[in-house]
Amino acid sequence: MNQDLVVFIFTPDVIRIGRFCADRSRQTDQREKPLASSAYDMIYIAKHSSKRDEMTMLKNRYISGVAGAVALITISALLLACQPAAPSPTISVGPSADDRVIGPATAPVTIVEYGDFGCPTCLAWEKAGILNQVISQYGDKVHFVWRDFPVITAQSPKAAEAGRCAQDQGKFWAYHDLLYAKAPVLDVNSLKTYAAQIGLDVAKFNQCLDSDQHQAEVQRDEQGAYTYHFTGTPSFLINDKPLTGPQSFQTLQSLIDPILAKSS
Repeated sequence: MNQDLVVFIFTPDVIRIGRFCADRSRQTDQREKPLASSAYDMIYIAKHSSKRDEMTMLKNRYISGVAGAVALITISALLLACQPAAPSPTISVGPSADDRVIGPATAPVTIVEYGDFGCPTCLAWEKAGILNQVISQYGDKVHFVWRDFPVITAQSPKAAEAGRCAQDQGKFWAYHDLLYAKAPVLDVNSLKTYAAQIGLDVAKFNQCLDSDQHQAEVQRDEQGAYTYHFTGTPSFLINDKPLTGPQSFQTLQSLIDPILAKSS
């Protein structure tokens, strides 16, 4: 198919480009003028040839054929775009044995945070002390769960794995707090240094981190976040009700109090 002809069919701006390409072709080799090397050349020959009618018929047939092909491709693309997306594989987003938690699992309110250690907004939410306010206000009535959603920086996935390596030694929350205190420095060497600062077995931690031991679990948490259509951090679930973005204490309180009232 001649490229100039396809371009020639479309919008006025693109037509000018098509004509420029045809003009340039003619300027580079005037000896080939009688040959219909483009749609523009075909029209030129049709206007100046003694076989005007024959060339006009050929031109119309050629344009109709290409236009039909373009229309068919366009309609097919639109139909494809309207097809419903294939269902995502089922991801378990319920309680997990490796959840990092505060408070009893039997609490009437469960708050799940999908967070990222490289996320400035997550850092601001942590520094605002909202989680501490919730725990102080509601105590054992709230079960708080951390899940990894490392989508903000290139270093976030490894930092999430490091948090799980700290969890293996029973010190996730100490490591969690230190990572935010040291943010945004999350390179692998720093992650290992932080492990030493909270008294972890560094050799065991380093082996865990270097071997990608928890990569699959981090990816599972991330896929779980997508099932709720979360696209950024922090994102939350309050008894499975999705909330996107950093939530104020007042917002959380307005959701927690009715749940507690119903459960009492």
